[in-house]
Order: sequence, then structure tokens, then C-alpha cells
Amino acid sequence: MTMWLLNSCLLLLLAAVSLQARLILPQDDLLLNGQLETKSQFFATPRDDNDVSNYRLPNNTAPESYKVELWTNVHNGTRAFNGSVQIDLQVLELSSSITLHYRQTSNFTATIVSRDQANAQPIELDVTTDTVREFLTITPKLATLTFAANTNWTLSIVYNGTLRSDMGGFYISSYTDDDNTVHYLATTQFESTNARHAFPCYDEPNRRANFTITIHHDPSYTAISNMPEDAAGTRTGVTAFQTTPKMSTYLIAFIVSDFESTGGELNGLPQRVFSRKGKQDQQEWALWSGLVVESSLAGYFGVPFALPKLDQAGIPDFSAGAMENWGLATYREQYMWWTKENSTINLKTNIANIIGHEYAHMWFGDLVSVKWWTYLWLKEGFATLFSYESNDIAFPEWNTYQIYHVSDYNSALLNDALASATPMTHYVQTPSEISGRYNTFSYAKPASVLFMFKNAWTDRVFRQGLNKYLTKNQYTSCDEWDLFESFQEAANEQGLTLPTTVANIFSSWSHQAGYPLLTVERNYGAGTFTVKQQRYVADKDASNQNTWYVPINFATASSPDYRNTSASHYLLNVPELAVTDAQIGSDDWLLLNKQSSGYYRILYDNQNYQLLAKVLADQPYKIHARNRAQLLYDTYIFLNTGRLTHSTLFNLLSYLKNENEYAPWSTANTILTVFDRYLRGDEQYSHFSHFVVEQIDGIFDKLGVNEIPGEHYLNNYLRVVLISLACQVGSQSCYEQSAHKLEQFLLQGIPIEPTVRTQAFCGGLRKAEDDIYNRVIQNLGSSSDATDRSLFLSSLGCSQVPSQLETFLSSSLDQSNGLYDSERTSLLNSAYSRSEVGLTASLDFLESKWRDYAQLNGSTKPLDLALRGIATYVVSEKQQTRLNALVEEVKTNGPEYVNEDLSTTVDTRVKANLDWLAIHRDPLITWLSAYHTKDNGSAALTTSLATILATTLTLLLWQLF
Repeated sequence: MTMWLLNSCLLLLLAAVSLQARLILPQDDLLLNGQLETKSQFFATPRDDNDVSNYRLPNNTAPESYKVELWTNVHNGTRAFNGSVQIDLQVLELSSSITLHYRQTSNFTATIVSRDQANAQPIELDVTTDTVREFLTITPKLATLTFAANTNWTLSIVYNGTLRSDMGGFYISSYTDDDNTVHYLATTQFESTNARHAFPCYDEPNRRANFTITIHHDPSYTAISNMPEDAAGTRTGVTAFQTTPKMSTYLIAFIVSDFESTGGELNGLPQRVFSRKGKQDQQEWALWSGLVVESSLAGYFGVPFALPKLDQAGIPDFSAGAMENWGLATYREQYMWWTKENSTINLKTNIANIIGHEYAHMWFGDLVSVKWWTYLWLKEGFATLFSYESNDIAFPEWNTYQIYHVSDYNSALLNDALASATPMTHYVQTPSEISGRYNTFSYAKPASVLFMFKNAWTDRVFRQGLNKYLTKNQYTSCDEWDLFESFQEAANEQGLTLPTTVANIFSSWSHQAGYPLLTVERNYGAGTFTVKQQRYVADKDASNQNTWYVPINFATASSPDYRNTSASHYLLNVPELAVTDAQIGSDDWLLLNKQSSGYYRILYDNQNYQLLAKVLADQPYKIHARNRAQLLYDTYIFLNTGRLTHSTLFNLLSYLKNENEYAPWSTANTILTVFDRYLRGDEQYSHFSHFVVEQIDGIFDKLGVNEIPGEHYLNNYLRVVLISLACQVGSQSCYEQSAHKLEQFLLQGIPIEPTVRTQAFCGGLRKAEDDIYNRVIQNLGSSSDATDRSLFLSSLGCSQVPSQLETFLSSSLDQSNGLYDSERTSLLNSAYSRSEVGLTASLDFLESKWRDYAQLNGSTKPLDLALRGIATYVVSEKQQTRLNALVEEVKTNGPEYVNEDLSTTVDTRVKANLDWLAIHRDPLITWLSAYHTKDNGSAALTTSLATILATTLTLLLWQLF
């Protein structure tokens, strides 16, 4: 159990470190499980059975069309709104009632009229509510009246509502302009179960219908929705919209605002970008990305976008990262604004990626929706995959699948290895359960599985299968079996022979949690190998019987060709496969999973790892860049779980001096940052630092800290990684270049490129002179820009000069320096999390000033938070002794400043760190010491030879002259 807990902590730590390098989302906007969208707000008490308390609507009626009319005065901040809805519906079986969904609306008046009878009169109705299941039940006031089977009706409901303030349903938002004037707006966020807040409806994804929306608003405002305006019904203060195709309720959207827009058109499809006033100059990249991404997707699927227009809107307050409302995608506004002068390359890519995600939904989720939330992956997996594929088509120079590899692919492998993992296809019913499905197992994992089969079956089969799926099922709702059927038809038509049906193959991945660990055993004499599979779990001794239909392929020293990624062999849902047609030389390396497109981990024998390490050292280009990245990552995971040794990992890492691609370096950064954190206080730390500096200095000197015009796009990503890692481990070149760049900015006003601004400040302040350090402190005190202040606070903690850190930390107690209260309690973290020097300075500060620090905020207990945080970074017995003594002093003399469980938390965190060191420190230092000795020995030998040659030459010259 102890080893299991330790391994779990390591995996979680790795996940946390990986987030630092994750580039699809800004660091401070990472959401649930690293996913972009967290869309479901819920208020129902969880209940789940299949009797009278079933949360699913009855199947006795079905909607055909809605006419929704809303009245709002949001322009002046009024939250009350009025609404009416007319629903054309069909009664499918004899019924005494009709049940819809509602949420937080009231004062219902309802009537119903037959559409089968001429001159039919409205029937008055009673309305009852179920607040738990959020059912609105309609029954005739005359109890003897019933609704016959196969009859058609128009149900009319008038009601009142209140714009919510929690960013769900139909809600109020606002922004403040440069003149400090507040502007209000009303907007929507309906996925998964929030359309029912704006109007009573059949709020389930398979209850598709046509919608006609009309909105009454102040004449100074405008309204937009899924469809273009209907000119015939629009007048001053009233905006009517054309009727939608049949669609799901959660995809309806409307916005009432004073937004401004930028527009364009490509291939006959008009697109617009809306956001708050004054931001039109920052909308161009979102518009351009939208135009080319939509064109890329329509071309790939062979299915044109279905609506007559496509808009995007940035919302000031938005709980979801983005939302794929059909024809009106909405985003957090910071995911839409970009300028070359002030925005990072990472944000530029993020915006295009997010647009790719939401636009892919216009086909997967909108044109074809899911029958139920059980199959959420059927839309989110495709959207995640095609966020990359659309960018790869539109911007091929980005090499975007390297970004995919170090983000969603690795995130899926990490999370799917946990005991809490659930299958992709997983039944849910209540709003809270539905909300819980927006996680790795609906996004990153299915994207990885789909990418695997895109490669294993060839892009041609995959693409044709998607075309069939979308074409056959447009304007309807589907489950996974519809997708499997389309893939099967495409495989048959393209002549792809599979070992069993697509349904058998794919369902083995969608119906069970986890993924395979493939163990490769080579017969070096015969030139063959065997592949064994079992579910990957951290405990290497755990037995399990899970198997999959696993597509595999491989490259060898004699055939290092990665172009054809189709499956050459399959494990047919069995534990073992013998590959006898390989004919691999005994001195040849073997590498499975070309381009790392398969969703599994691979464990080799020691001899093959040695062969792979050799080719990486001599000819790294013989291994594909994504394979190089994954080879390092798998080896690190196997080290943590006791499957491989430290020497195996570091023998592989030793090739990095010849690496110049982003994905391998990003992976290496993730690994080496973990080791650096644990070893930074060790007396032998210099061996580790020397090793990393030797690996990184070559590529660092090549790229430097300045952007290079015309360089490869991913070099911008790589430079961020290199500056962070090189300065962290003490590269003198990194210190000097970063300091020079920072001084040029502070003293000469030469701008720092936005992409490396954070890294340049941190690196530049590690060994800065006092005048430079104090200038940044002064800038902090005088700046009113929140982004700049955050940058200054974070980077000042990077200093490695104790006296500077003492000044910085003491400033938290100086009430005259203009720091905000929240900033005063963030200084310590920026120091103790950065280095051993910073942790020591933090302990020094608190040992003498803990009471003053504790009194900075009486409600949040900043001292308690600081002590817990420091414990996370304690990696030596000396640090542990000091921290424990401080905790005891505080508990004795100021117990009111900390929580009762402080000691337990501190002990647990420190113990986890020391346990890690007990396992990893000695073998790692042993390897590093040997490497250091060998390196120095080679240098000494080279020096000796040079001396001998110089002496010989001197003697020769003396004799000649």
C-alpha cells in the first residue's frame, strides 16, 4: 500500500508538472481535468433509479418545432425577463399529461390546441412542477380530457424568469469600459441541461426540433442567435430570426448586447466576430482563424457547413471555456483577442485550436448529435481531435501534432491509468452525473483512440467513414454503433481487411477503462519478437485480465520508415501475439508504434533500450520526434513504477544534446523539472545540474532568448521550455542572456517579445544586480496593470541572492508600498517554490516574522497556507527540522493562526518527498557521479593529449630552427 500511494503521488506530481508545459490553455484558465469546456450547471438533488424517479422524460410525446419569444431590459441591468413558447408536438401514445423540463422559471399559464381539427379551441391546462427532476407537467383542467395517440398539438406557455448570475442558462453579464462605465448584456450557456431555464422544453439531446426565436430588447442594443435575422419580423427593438434546422435544445443561443463585430466571408459563408466595444482591433486573428478552420473542416469531412452564417462571440463572464452553439460559438473573451505586439505565440495557437474544437462540433454534436450523454465522447472526442487536425490542415507549418502529443495525448495516458478512470461509454442520468462526464474520458482519451484508428486504418478509410456518418445521420441523433457501422462500410469499400468487425475492435476501447501496457520480448537469435498485453496500472505486480484489439506497427534499424502508420499486426483481444515475419538483426533496434499514434505504453527489454539509446546518441533523426518524446515519457513512468532503472532513463536522456524538436524537449523538461525539485538541496546537486546544462546549452545557444525572424513556428514554444529549464538548473549562458535582455528592456526600453516575457524576467532576475532587482520592485509599486503586477511578483521570487529575497519577502509587511492585500500573501510562494535558496529565505523570514505575517489577513489564515506550501518543497532533513520547529512554535504561541490539521498535512507532504528521495536519490546520484567522472576523465584525457602534442611540436620546432 505504501508503494502504491507513493507511485500515485508521483503520477499526480507528474500531471501537475505537465500542466506547466501544457499549451492549449493559459495556465490560469485550466479547467476541470485540463479540459476546455465545463458546461453543465446543476441544481438537482442526485437521484438515480429507473422507476418513478427516473430523470429521463417520458416518451409519450415528441417535439417538432418551437416558437420562443423573450422580453428583456438587460440594457439597464434589469434581471427580470418574460417569455412565451409555442411547441408543436406529437402525442405518440394515449396520454393524460405532457411532461417538459423547466428550471427557475415561474408563473406559468398554459393552453393547448389541436392541429388536427379545423377551428379547434384552446384547452386550458393545469401546470405542476417537480423541483427535483425539474419536470413541468401539463394536464387538462377538465380531468376527463386525454390526448389520443398519433395526434398533433400546439402547446403554448407564458412564464416569467430571472436572468441568472452564475453564468448558466439565460444569464446576465457585464463589462466596464475605459471610461469606467458598466455595460450589461444577456447571454446563454445551455449545455448540458440549461435550455430549460430560458424556456420550458424537451431538454434532452435527442429531442431535436426546429426553433424560431424572437427577442424584444432596448433599441440601443442588438440581438444575435443561431440563425440570421428574419427581415420580415425584425423592427426597432425587436429582432426575429430565421427558423433553425432540427437541432438539440442545448445548442440554442442568443445574446442581447451592445457588442461590436468584425466580418468576413470565405467560400460563400459569412462569418462575424463579436465582443465588447473597443476591441475590434483584436478580433482579426479569431476571424481569420475561423474562416480557414471552417474551410479546412468542411473540406476534410466532404460535408459543407449546414447553416447560412457562422458567428463567434466573446463573453466577459463565461464559465465554459467555449461553447459550440450551432452557428453562434461563444468563448471566454480572452480566448478571442490577439495582437502581434502584446500577445504570445502560444495564445495565437490556443485561439485557433479552440476555434477548431468548437467548429468541429458544428458537425459532431450539432449536425449529428448524441442520443444521450452516455455518448458524450462521440462529440467531444472528435472535437478534441479535430482541434488539432483542422489546425494541421490550415497551418501545416505549425507541426501541431507535437503540441497534441505533449498535451491531450499524455493527459489521457496519465488520467486513464488511475483507479478512478471510467469507460468512454458510460451511462449517466442526473444533471450532476452528466456534468461529471466533462473530463478526460470524454475529451482527451477518445481523441487519442480516434487518432489511433485514423492511423491504423489509414486516413482514407477514416475520412470516408466520417463522411458516411455525417451524411447518413445529419439532423438526427446517434450512438456509437452508428459510427462503427459507417467505419465498417468505409473499410469494406476501400478494401481494408480487418481481423474482426469495427464494432468489436472499437468497442473494446470505448467500453472499458484504461489502456494496454505492451511488453515486447525479442528473440535476438531468430529475429522475431512477442508482444504481450495487460491493462497498464502503476502496480507492476497487479494482475488483470483486460485485453483490447490492439493495432500495432514497428520500425527497425534496417527500416526506419515512419510514413506508413497503418497497422501491420493486431493483438486480437488476446494476451499475447508472436510476430514471426519481422526478421530483425540481433544488433538492430526495434521500435513499436510509429509516430506514437497508438494509445498505449510500450516496455522493452534492457538490450533493446541500449540499442535505442545508441541510435538516439548517434543518429536521433532515425527515430521520429513524437516517438523520441514518448520513449522518454514511458521510460520515466516505468522508472516510477519499478519497471526500469534510473540508468535506462538517463542513458536515453543523454542524447538530448543533439535534440532540437519541441515535443522531446517538452517531455524532457517535465521529467527533469521533477528531478530538479527533489535534488535542488542535495550536496551532490551540481552533478545533476552539470548533466542538464550539458544537454541543453547547445540548443539553447542556438536559439537564444530572442525570437528569430522566419524561424520554425514551434521554436517559439521550444524557446520557452529551454529558458525555463536552463535557468532553473543554473546555465550561465541562460543567466547572462536573460539578464542582458531584461536590462535592455528596463534601461533602454527595448521591448521583450510577449512569448518569452515571463521567462526573461525570471531568468534575468536570478543573478541580477541590486539596481536591476530594485527597479523591478519599484515598477511593481507604481504599476496599475494587473498582468504586469502578477509578472513582477512572480519573477522577483526567482532571485538566487539571499539579500534580495529578504528585501522582497519583507515587503509583504510594509503597508506603505502599495501592494494589494492578496499580493502580500503571494510573495512567499513565488520564492519557496522556485529554489532551495528561496525556500531557505522563506524559512528565515517566517522564523522571525511569523506573527506579523499571520496578521496580514484574519480570514484566510495566510500563515497556515504558507507552512503547508513550504512543506510541499521540503526535500532535506535540515529543512524538515526547521519547518517542524516553526510549526511547533506557531501551534504553541499562535494556534489561532493555523488550522488543527496543519501538523498532519506538513508531516504527510514532507514524508512523501523524503520517501521519494529514499527510493530515487542514491541510484540517481550514483549514475550522475559516474557520468560526471567519465565526462571529466574524457576532458582530462583530451587535455593531456593536447599537452603532449604541443610539447612535441615545440621540440620539433626547436630542432628545426
